[in-house]
Amino acid sequence: MKTKNKILVIVEIAIVLCSLFLVALPVVAADQNQEMQEVSANTVTTASEDDYVLGVYGNANEDDTIDMRDLTYVKLIFFGKKPETELSDAKYDGKINPLDFIQTKLIILGKEKELTVVDSADRIVTVTKPVERLIVCMVHQHEMMRSLKIETDRMVGVDSRVQQGDNYKIFFPEYQDKPTMTSQDPESVLTLCPDLVIVHPMSVGEYPLTHACEAAGIVVFHAWAGLRGLVIVEELEKFGYILDKKDEAAEFIDWYEGAIVNPALEKVKDIPEEDKPKVYMESGRYRVSGECNSHIAKTGGKDIFEGKSGAVDPEAVARLNSDVILLRRDIGGFGTTDTTEFKEARQELMSRPELQNVKAVKTGRVYVFSGYITGYFRQAGGRQFILDAYQAKWFHPKLFEDLDPKAIHQEYLTRFQGVDIDLDKQGVFVYHPEEHPDGN
Repeated sequence: MKTKNKILVIVEIAIVLCSLFLVALPVVAADQNQEMQEVSANTVTTASEDDYVLGVYGNANEDDTIDMRDLTYVKLIFFGKKPETELSDAKYDGKINPLDFIQTKLIILGKEKELTVVDSADRIVTVTKPVERLIVCMVHQHEMMRSLKIETDRMVGVDSRVQQGDNYKIFFPEYQDKPTMTSQDPESVLTLCPDLVIVHPMSVGEYPLTHACEAAGIVVFHAWAGLRGLVIVEELEKFGYILDKKDEAAEFIDWYEGAIVNPALEKVKDIPEEDKPKVYMESGRYRVSGECNSHIAKTGGKDIFEGKSGAVDPEAVARLNSDVILLRRDIGGFGTTDTTEFKEARQELMSRPELQNVKAVKTGRVYVFSGYITGYFRQAGGRQFILDAYQAKWFHPKLFEDLDPKAIHQEYLTRFQGVDIDLDKQGVFVYHPEEHPDGN
């Protein structure tokens, strides 16, 4: 009797699996030619420890994409030819079986009905697709969504700050009539009935919003979205899968890496330590920020107060004798062409008696930049990479002679943000009297 029951169970399972295969057959067949090009079991390998791993379940070989190699790899796991990997369980049901073959194939073709992803707070979330009603809770997250060319009507609510102040009104014209919400008011989000809410990674365990959304069955995804210049490529690729914008994500990544990372920041690795300028970056009068200053090393400089945040001793600033001084001020932006505040900030520092013998002051290598091109503090956007380009140019003008940060900024605004802003006619973001006489 027990044997008969086992046989019946096996038959039932076989019928279910066959049904699933028949449902997926048209989709699988549509790309059969590509599958015929699968590489052999001996050549399908996992990524090395140094490589970026796309945190999407279905990425069986744990590289930076999901493709036919992942389908081959998960089949090899099933037949005991390869070790199981964390992301091979495409269905995220705790086992490797033919359902994972189907899910991986559907992801490759962009036909999956749900997707399990690791967010930037290391949370595992499953998103039902397609995502038609989207809310983001931070200004810089709106920028990343625009870089992905997310349709305006999919954004059902916006961070209230995009409708406050000239800068954001100019930068986000399409969102001025949208319903507003705030991450501190869960009800303002829940009433908009989103499919997906994107919040700040540091909100885990702190935001009442996360708990309220999840209690209501709304998926919450934590993302930096360019803040602090963190994991830009990784998050764009994940959102490309989640929001069905893989081509748009690839377009931005190709530009970002080609315009910023490869031609500029890669050169920094070859600069001898003795050729890197000592840099003092001031976020307020004799105040420094370890987070903001962290990009000094990335762009070829040496931070005289490396790792320190808060007030610093003016005598220490003088004694450490910087080659370059950078002043971050909450001034400028898209709503002005006036460089007066920049000039005044620069002159104030250069006139401080205690700094008169500092190299940067004596040579005039003192630069002022607006918070609107940073990834830090209250004016932060997703544009830290633009400041990185400026810093590389300021630190090593000969090495980066062909680098044009303003042109990079302009292309970002026009091509990826889709705003009608001409930096030759509006906006002030950096200032130095010789190199940037127009303030841009």
